[in-house]
Amino acid sequence: MRVCEGCHARRTQEAVMGIELVAVVDEGLGNSCYLLDLGDGRALVVDPPRDLRSVRAEAGRLRLRIGFAAETHLHADFLSGAAQLAHDDGAMVLASAAGRREFAHRGLVDGEEVDLGGLSLRALATPGHTEEHLSFLLTDGGTPLGVFTGGSLIVGSAARTDLLGEDRAEELARAQYASLRRLAALPDDTALWPTHGAGSFCSAPSGAQRTSTIGREKATNPLLGIEDEHRFVGELLGSLGSYPPYFLRLGEINRHGPAILGTPATGGLAPLPVSAVRRLRERGAIVVDVRPVVDYTRAHIPAAVSIPLRSQFATWLGWLVPADASLVVVRNGDQDAEEIVWQAAKIGYERLAGELADGMNAWTAAGQPTASTELVTPDRIGERHVLDVRQRPEFTGGHLPGARHIELGAVAAAAHRQPPTPTVVMCGHGERAAGAASLLERAGHRDLAVLVGGPDDWAQATGRDLATGP
Repeated sequence: MRVCEGCHARRTQEAVMGIELVAVVDEGLGNSCYLLDLGDGRALVVDPPRDLRSVRAEAGRLRLRIGFAAETHLHADFLSGAAQLAHDDGAMVLASAAGRREFAHRGLVDGEEVDLGGLSLRALATPGHTEEHLSFLLTDGGTPLGVFTGGSLIVGSAARTDLLGEDRAEELARAQYASLRRLAALPDDTALWPTHGAGSFCSAPSGAQRTSTIGREKATNPLLGIEDEHRFVGELLGSLGSYPPYFLRLGEINRHGPAILGTPATGGLAPLPVSAVRRLRERGAIVVDVRPVVDYTRAHIPAAVSIPLRSQFATWLGWLVPADASLVVVRNGDQDAEEIVWQAAKIGYERLAGELADGMNAWTAAGQPTASTELVTPDRIGERHVLDVRQRPEFTGGHLPGARHIELGAVAAAAHRQPPTPTVVMCGHGERAAGAASLLERAGHRDLAVLVGGPDDWAQATGRDLATGP
């Protein structure tokens, strides 16, 4: 395993009955893309993202030309790179005929097989996560080797079924029940290669394992242990948490086909003088401050939204900032501008007006107003109210006694209902808390502080027990 330079991804490589498979993992979105060496100089890529840098690096390392790009479903959490591979590499796109994609592809139906030049790929209809979902069974002479399951059967669970609306969630959960049992009927030694994994808001449990086998899942996956369909539906739907609003629009963009990116696909950010940033702000542009929490809290442009640049940047950008807003970036000189552009592009955020030239130094040198936010350690909270902005399962697992709870994604909508009292905002480490504090500041709240650390740090510093439950 190695970390891929220039991106928040890692790869793992495995050999299954003589085939070479590389899993390129997007740690931020929690997804895996697979690159399969077909043995004749070509490769199959399964569920490629729009950010193809790591995929191309692996293909180059293995000296492979990408001949096929298979999509298990219309993705809601990232823009697909399949159309880009068809355009740039001449790859044949393989996808469900029921998906009605509006770009060149080979539409497959249940049971249809594609000859990959020795190996074969068989389409298995596995609706549930989406209604047109396919799994792809890789075979050699009819012998199953592994199955690419996308958002159907995943390690320890199954992906969410509410992406088409709450009114269809139960119907699709029942379809997911049948799909999981179809996959479980494959031989136990069949490798399992899901797309969604830990960190995905498509409902994957925490854990380091991203691949498995059918036999291992039959023995350990709680959902496969439920024989009653009604109980399965209740367990699956009861486990679903919130998801970013951009999930509601990316599926349709992927159906039409994301815009083809030129070469080079992205560049840096256009430098903007202070005067231009001021004009853009007056016209409604949103300043996104991607600097580390300590830099943001020390001094920032008033009303800037704090989203520190890290592997989860794309998710929180899509959750906290409207897709149609013009964005101005503030970064430190040692932060990669191209990475910011790519992270935004993979979820369809392309209205990047540019960046503040020379960063906050230029802003303060021009005499422009700044704001600051206090950073507090767990032993300095005092009598202030505590607002915990972690996800619901995190909060119920252990939180400060008396803390209020609002998930970060809901803070902007709830800001006007929050009492104007001195408040310490907290999460697990500080990044999400800074984002929440910035949203509260935009809504007019003052006397805000960000906790350094999380609930375990508080318990250790104070010697007190955490509360559990809602």
